[in-house]
Amino acid sequence: MTQREIIFVNRFFHPDVSATSQMLSDLAFGLKASGHNVSVVCSRQLYENTNTDLSSTENIKGVNVHRVWTTRFGRRSTVGRAIDYLTFYVSATIALTGKVDRNSLVVAKTDPPLISIPVAAIAKLKGAKFFNWIQDLFPEVAQRAGMSALNGKIGRWISRIRDWSLERADINVVIGERMREVLLSRGISAAKLKTISNWQDTNLITPIKATNNRLISEWKLENRFVVMYSGNLGRAHEFRTIINAMTALSSDSAFHFCFVGGGAQTEKLRSEVNLLGLKNFSFHPYQRREELSLSLCCASVHLISLLPEHEGLIVPSKYYGILASGRPVIFIGDTDGELARLIQKEKVGATVQVGDAARLVSTIINLKDDNNLRETMSETARKIAVDKYSTESAVRAWNALIH
Repeated sequence: MTQREIIFVNRFFHPDVSATSQMLSDLAFGLKASGHNVSVVCSRQLYENTNTDLSSTENIKGVNVHRVWTTRFGRRSTVGRAIDYLTFYVSATIALTGKVDRNSLVVAKTDPPLISIPVAAIAKLKGAKFFNWIQDLFPEVAQRAGMSALNGKIGRWISRIRDWSLERADINVVIGERMREVLLSRGISAAKLKTISNWQDTNLITPIKATNNRLISEWKLENRFVVMYSGNLGRAHEFRTIINAMTALSSDSAFHFCFVGGGAQTEKLRSEVNLLGLKNFSFHPYQRREELSLSLCCASVHLISLLPEHEGLIVPSKYYGILASGRPVIFIGDTDGELARLIQKEKVGATVQVGDAARLVSTIINLKDDNNLRETMSETARKIAVDKYSTESAVRAWNALIH
C-alpha cells in the first residue's frame, strides 16, 4: 500500500523564525521522524525579510519543501499585503493541483488568510483527505482590528465561504477552547473540531540562571527586576496598560521593562516611550531561535496582552515559550480569556484587565517581593511545558489524529 503523503500549506517554513513557521517546522520534522512522508508548500521569502529568495525546492531533514513564487510587497501596506496573499493563492493552487491525489492528506494553516478555501476545493476535486490547522479566524480578526471594508455584506460572504471550507474538512484543528466555542457558535460540527494547543521545543528553550546568561550583562540588566514582552506586538495586542505601568514605576530603578521582537505596533510603542522620556525601557529585535533561551531567561516575569475582542480568534503562542523558560507570566486581557483560564488553572501567573495599570503595577511588585511565589510559579511553568506543551506532546497528538 502506498504511504499517505502529508502536505502542509503555509506561507512560511524553516528557516523562517516567525511563530507559526516554527510551529509548522517542528511538526513537519517530528512527523517525518515518526515515519510519515511529509511535504510543505510555502513561499520563497522570510517573514522579516521579503527580499530573501530561498530555493524553490529543497529537502530539509527528510521533508520535501516546494517554495512557490509570490510578490514581495511585505507588510508596508494593506494593498501590497493583499497582492502577496493573492499571488500565493494562485501559485500554491497550481502547485497543489499537480501534487495532490487521493492518497494525500492536505493540511492548510491560516497564513495567508482563507487559504483553506482553495485547498478545500482541490481536496474535493482530487478526493484527498483535508485538515485545517487554525491559528486565527479571518475575517473576524481583521474586523476587530478596525478593517471596516470587511464589515457588512462582504464580511458575511467571506465568513460563509470560510465556514464552507471548514465544514468540507475532515478535521479542523483549533488551538484553544475559546476558539472551539466560536466555531461551534458558527455551526461547525463538534465532530470536526479537535483542540491541539500550540507548543514550544522544551529541549531548545530551557531555564538559564542569571549567572550563566551573557545577555543580562550585554543588555545591562544586572540587578534589575526585568518585566519582558517578547514576540509579536500586532494590532490585536494592547500596550497602553503596559505604558501606564511603566510610567508608574519609572522612578524605581529596581524595575526595567524590556521589549524583544517586532510587529505592527512596535514603532508606535517606541515613539510613545520616547515621547514620555521613559528610561526604564529597552528594545531588542527578534532573537535567533538558538538564542531564545538566553533572551527569555533575562526576564523575571513576562507580559502577554490581547485585546478582549480578539478572544476566541487568536491564542498568543508566546505563552508556551515563556513556560518552557521557567518564568511566570502576567496576562493583560479578558479575565475569562483562553490564557486567563490556563494561567489560573495551571497556577503560573496572574491576569490583569486591560486598562488596569494599578493592578498590573501591584502584581509586578508582589512578584518581585515574594521570591517563594515567583520560584514556585517558575518551577510549575517549566514542568507544565515539558509535560503538556512540548514538541513531543504535539507530535504524539497529531500522530493520533492522522492515524
